[in-house]
Amino acid sequence: MYDIIIIGAGPAGMTAALYGARAGKKVLLVEKEFPGGQIVNSPLVENYPALPGINGADFALQLQEQVTALGVEITYTEAGSLEKQGDFFRVNGDDALQAPAVILATGVHHRGLGLENEEALVGAGISFCAVCDGAFYRDRTATVIGGGDTALQDAVYLSALCKKVYVVHRREAFRAAQALVKKARSKSNIEFVTPYVPLRYLTRDGVICGLEAEHKEDGSLRTLETDGIFLAVGQSPDLAFAADLAPLTPQGYAAAGEDCRSHVPGLFIAGDCRDKQVRQLTTAVGDGAVAATLACEYIDSIDSLENN
Repeated sequence: MYDIIIIGAGPAGMTAALYGARAGKKVLLVEKEFPGGQIVNSPLVENYPALPGINGADFALQLQEQVTALGVEITYTEAGSLEKQGDFFRVNGDDALQAPAVILATGVHHRGLGLENEEALVGAGISFCAVCDGAFYRDRTATVIGGGDTALQDAVYLSALCKKVYVVHRREAFRAAQALVKKARSKSNIEFVTPYVPLRYLTRDGVICGLEAEHKEDGSLRTLETDGIFLAVGQSPDLAFAADLAPLTPQGYAAAGEDCRSHVPGLFIAGDCRDKQVRQLTTAVGDGAVAATLACEYIDSIDSLENN
């Protein structure tokens, strides 16, 4: 039996674990992949206060070491179900994984374009992580699809490795920070292909060799010869397993205010999976601190009632 179970060991989840452990609670982190979440793939974190230029993987490792040193347990399994029985939550129906408070900090996963054969081509020319797979395209041509911060970061990163980088976006304007856009435009080997919508992946022997895109305004077609395609077109939350307890928005995010409380007593939502406007490293750790603090208060209030 635990005091707090946190599902997801990204920055929000690990920060929540840090606060919970420091408050003297027995905390379990449930993670299906690896600690750190999306931040692990960031080559350079430049917007976190007092830690300019830290590598995302280093940030995640340091946070993991910090929470485990406080006695936080981490179990590597997928949360296939979440239910509440009386005053306790149960994860995956396992009697050992019970707690009066649960924090959902599952983050998000990469979204695809939904084009033909997309899933089969992941790993055969399609990737979601420039840092992970960029080296495969050294001195070759790569294409980034998207218009946000991740897309422009990927393009800049790849420009140092590839002979040519295309950035395909459906609009002329970019959602990314202007500093990133300016930096990308300063790279001589980055070409912007806008406003174009990807139509189909082109392959040779089952491997990506190009992309066909359509001009959004005049309908003209353009074929890009490329060795790899990096998708940076948004993300989707991982909360389907908890939908019975945490009603989701049409986009799949859990509804909770800045206090991270759900409508179910003892259930809190933290990080990128929460329905909010800004999703950054700083807001994730902020959510983690808030959720854990209020979870501890909730547990203490239950104990106080039982002792009276």
